[in-house]
Amino acid sequence: MCAMALALAGCLSDVGGQDRPEESVAMLATPDPTSTAKPTHSEKINAQSAIIQGLLARRSVLPASSPYASVATSVLAANSRSAESELRAAQLRARAASKNWLPSIGPQISLTSLGSVVANLVVEQVIYDNGRKKGEREFAVADVEVAATALAADTNERVATALDLYITAAQARETQALKQLNFKDISHFEWVMQQRVQGGVSDASDLNVLRQKLGEIGADRAAAAEAASTAIAELNAMSIQDLSGLRGAPQLPVSATAARPLSVTLSEAEKIRAIAAAEVDRASQLPGLTAGGTVGENSTFGLKLASETLLGLGTGDRLKAIEATKQAAGRAVAQATEDANRELRRLEGQIAAKERQAAEAAVLSAQAKRNLDLFQAQYDAGQRQVIDVVGVYETFARQQEAQITLKYDALRLRVEMAELLGVLANGSEI
Repeated sequence: MCAMALALAGCLSDVGGQDRPEESVAMLATPDPTSTAKPTHSEKINAQSAIIQGLLARRSVLPASSPYASVATSVLAANSRSAESELRAAQLRARAASKNWLPSIGPQISLTSLGSVVANLVVEQVIYDNGRKKGEREFAVADVEVAATALAADTNERVATALDLYITAAQARETQALKQLNFKDISHFEWVMQQRVQGGVSDASDLNVLRQKLGEIGADRAAAAEAASTAIAELNAMSIQDLSGLRGAPQLPVSATAARPLSVTLSEAEKIRAIAAAEVDRASQLPGLTAGGTVGENSTFGLKLASETLLGLGTGDRLKAIEATKQAAGRAVAQATEDANRELRRLEGQIAAKERQAAEAAVLSAQAKRNLDLFQAQYDAGQRQVIDVVGVYETFARQQEAQITLKYDALRLRVEMAELLGVLANGSEI
């Protein structure tokens, strides 16, 4: 009976509309020691899947010699990669599904009325199933593609989180340095005012105003130092090594055309999986033909025409609903593409705006510095009061701080765009 089932399986060129996998036949052959190792089932999926090939082809936009690359390498080395376990499980399910065309064999044990135990071997081979087995194989492969895309998205999200912490620390350090310089300059003005008050030239209220400004600058300086240390501590917690010594925040070269957004790739993989699931569901609504029997006492063999779901008046509507599911999956991809394009356009506009504003802030900062130098010269000539010079200096300091904020805001937006496109890590390394 087993030989008959296997022979019947060998005669079938197509179970559910797909040829038998060649790897199952190759298992029966004696391996040639001089031949090269055959690719595994997972490697075959990788080679045949356009989605996985697209993920593998992605290249990181992080410059190799930049601190960004050091951050990414360090945090990925410490990554627990829970999504990798999901991918491994999906690969195992796909390998199991690739053999679903083979006969099913299992024991059958029953107790007779005389109290004796009868054990038989049940063999069943699908001859025609309306594409169910093929759909199960396609579903399993699509499940691998979904898991692979989820792994890429998870990896890029981790790198983006680490880069955001590093950028926060870099901005806080630069702000702290600026506040330290402001504190030093205002301290000089405060000393001059103190001498004038002691000499009876100026009023004590101006001195109190300067001391209050010094207190505010000192508080801002301390807050910036705390923000930097907190961000670095959090970054080190998700890194394999100490990153406190990294410095610098160069430009991040990324454009909206660097790669296909990962959200669109994920939606495409989910569409393929949904269509495969619909094919399985459709096949379950229709009768299929199987051959099978029992081997043992009272052996039997025969053909069986059966369906998992009984046909009824609602069968037609159920089939239409399944077709509607396929259409919905296709529209989900179109919606994901539209959403990703809108997000990219938003990021492009905001990046351009922030960088333009940062350039304007640099121009205004230069103008404020010229005004400050003019007021300083007039003060030295006795034409201006100390408090007048302090007011112009504060304008200059605000422009410098705005320039720092806008520069790092644009950098964060670039990281966000790179995460959306999935180009914060090399696909082959993921």
